[in-house]
Amino acid sequence: MKEFDYQRADGVSGALALHGADPQARFLGGGTNLVDLMKTGIERPSVLVDIRALPLDGIEATGDGGLRIGATATNSDTAAHPEVRRRYPALAQALLAGASGQLRNMATVGGNLLQRTRCGYFADAAGPCNKRVPGSGCPAIEGEHRNHAILGASGHCAATHPSDMAVALAAFDAVVAYETADGPGEMPLADLYPPVGDTPHVETALPAGALITSVTLPPAPVAAASRYRKVRERASFAFAIGSVAAALEVRGGTVHDVRLAFGAVAPRPWRAQTAEKALAGGPATAEAFAAAADAELAAAEPLPDNGYKVPLMRDLVVSVLTELAEEADA
Repeated sequence: MKEFDYQRADGVSGALALHGADPQARFLGGGTNLVDLMKTGIERPSVLVDIRALPLDGIEATGDGGLRIGATATNSDTAAHPEVRRRYPALAQALLAGASGQLRNMATVGGNLLQRTRCGYFADAAGPCNKRVPGSGCPAIEGEHRNHAILGASGHCAATHPSDMAVALAAFDAVVAYETADGPGEMPLADLYPPVGDTPHVETALPAGALITSVTLPPAPVAAASRYRKVRERASFAFAIGSVAAALEVRGGTVHDVRLAFGAVAPRPWRAQTAEKALAGGPATAEAFAAAADAELAAAEPLPDNGYKVPLMRDLVVSVLTELAEEADA
């Protein structure tokens, strides 16, 4: 591990100043991803700016009925918060599915959004990877890619985004707030992760040196009837090979509102807008759910060894939406 300096920030402006003084500085929240990458030499910061003491861990209702979650709120506190569980249960479920209790106690909401891919080629500092060394190639395309992307990838990168939490946030149109030396800003989560294209090393659209301060969930009554389901290769905590965040409101057997997002199938959380449009105003039946999933997955371009994700995601969508529809009728 490269030697580094450690600074503890005493305020947002102080954190930005410390970070801005060194182009190799990194913000340190829980460190559950960053420190691992430092150990393997993938991340080599010269300074860690500890932001855990900043007053950014609150979780509070917004004036319009939404919910604002501070960037340094831990995953455990967020998952356990009564308003998160009541208004956005899929978010609580996604956080609980994401990691062990020990990791959730350390990991922060802001850090969760910025965690880097778990692609084995990215993690191998001795080999090529376009995300790590632009222009060096993507060995996963011809190599081991069983757990890689089937949607939104390119010939330059097939890695998937690892966050469970971000999938639920994508389904509910979350907005990310941040601070820079030039002042505050915000962007929809949908815009936080740019298309991979030929620049997979550009992982977020945040301005240089930006510090995420909060995530806001706008009011969404449908979110109270939501669920997150994750498929993984072992029963203990592991990264997903496919996941679905879904919310469904049914009136008289007809879909009145639906939210749907996929995880572990694309370089970013995948909002299933085609499926949502196919379901809106239609029957809340397993056949309709399957047809909507097929419409979304028609854009899939699986590699030779990950085509299994197409029927996996189809079955996940049907299963979760059917359960939600049955609960709505109960």
